[in-house]
Amino acid sequence: MQKSRSKRYRAAAEKVDGSKKYQLSEAVKTLKTLPPTKFDQTVTLSFKLGVDPKQSDQMVRGTCPLPNGSGKNVRVLVFATGQSADAAKEAGAEFVGFEDLIKKVTGGFSDFDVAIATPSAMAEVRKLGKVLGPRGLMPNPKTGTVTDDTAKAVKEVKAGRVEFKLDKNGNVAVPVGKFSFEDLALVENGSAVIDAVVKARPATAKGSFVESITLAATMTPGVSVDPTPYLKH
Repeated sequence: MQKSRSKRYRAAAEKVDGSKKYQLSEAVKTLKTLPPTKFDQTVTLSFKLGVDPKQSDQMVRGTCPLPNGSGKNVRVLVFATGQSADAAKEAGAEFVGFEDLIKKVTGGFSDFDVAIATPSAMAEVRKLGKVLGPRGLMPNPKTGTVTDDTAKAVKEVKAGRVEFKLDKNGNVAVPVGKFSFEDLALVENGSAVIDAVVKARPATAKGSFVESITLAATMTPGVSVDPTPYLKH
């Protein structure tokens, strides 16, 4: 396995102490010492959670505003009519409409990162479940993407609000910014995300909830983060 890794990856792995759990600020600092790439990598926090993903009452999902944004240009599509549609356009949504957009998305249009819908539009939007569901784009009241206040929702996702959801292996991965961000910006974003995931603990979860946290950029090995400071109530 190790042989298939690039020279740069192996050089990076040597700079990370695999037996150590780093404080988040140390983990960011360590990540920044690793060999850079030609593109601005996305930095992600990955959580291994002590829940059973097969149990619907142990689902972990939510949203978290990143204090320093995500560094990503988020393309927003809004299913709405009337005032809600006008407000979404004014707030900067790239695509706004209703029947026309439903037809377009049904036909395979997918050049957007977040879909928002008004509650009244959802009766029709739900029919797009097979198209939007697998890509994690179905609007959902729990993540603030089903709302009459379309302007607020558009501004929040544009400013860098991230969504997180448990996968079938009991893991959650959340982008916290770009490699080019200042250390402090990544630490603040990372802390906000860890707090949000910890708060999303289901009432039915038993024992240890956050089993491990790993910080990594797109092309780097992971740096293990100590979850202890975030687990004190």
